[in-house]
Amino acid sequence: MPEEPGISEVPEVVPVPARRRRRGRTTLLIAAAAVLGLGAGTCAGFLIQADREPTKLPSLSQPVLTQAKGEGPEPLSAAQDRQVKTDGDLRKLLLSKPKGAKDPESGVEGWLTMADYADQLLRSDEMFSDLAGAEFRRAVATGWDVGSAYSVEIRLVQYRQEESLAAMDRTGNWEVDDTNSWPIPGTGYGMAYVTDEPETEPGYLPLYSAEAHAWRGDIAMEIWIYDTKPIPKAKIMDLAERQMERL
Repeated sequence: MPEEPGISEVPEVVPVPARRRRRGRTTLLIAAAAVLGLGAGTCAGFLIQADREPTKLPSLSQPVLTQAKGEGPEPLSAAQDRQVKTDGDLRKLLLSKPKGAKDPESGVEGWLTMADYADQLLRSDEMFSDLAGAEFRRAVATGWDVGSAYSVEIRLVQYRQEESLAAMDRTGNWEVDDTNSWPIPGTGYGMAYVTDEPETEPGYLPLYSAEAHAWRGDIAMEIWIYDTKPIPKAKIMDLAERQMERL
């Protein structure tokens, strides 16, 4: 068996250099033609542009608008300017008593101070503090009785609204249980409520109620109807829509 050759006896392998691929003549001709074509196109473009007349730039000055003659539009009337209405006498914005109606037995009419208004709400002491924080400005009330059982109360409450939209916030704070409810058209968040069951107390006739709450601008509207008979939806909705139209 022949012996393995030693390291010194292993023949040396000499690497064969790879043959460089030569570019053909055709490739060089195409490259040269591309360079010449690019240069010729650029020169032709400059020559064409040089022969053309320069494009006129638009004027930087704007045409002068002539002032319309006359004294300008007439100011809005008090009926059209809502701010004039709401900063004036709020009592004029209340619905008028219908024909045949009597003054309310409660005697709540005209202007209400913050204490007067709070006194008509549940938890009057707590509500007085809440009204002060809500920037109460002023309030007005009206109402009427028809016959011996049917009565209506309406209040408009105005807020300063320097820190928050108090009229909207106060309208959304009413909680009415055990009622049917409907949105008042054209008021956004306004709602009308009619009780399903009357309030009963020994010695008194059953008492049904309906109410409506809505707001516009800085004024919140509140309406109550009371009767010994069920109150139809149409009655409270009619009052609410007509009162909101006046705001």
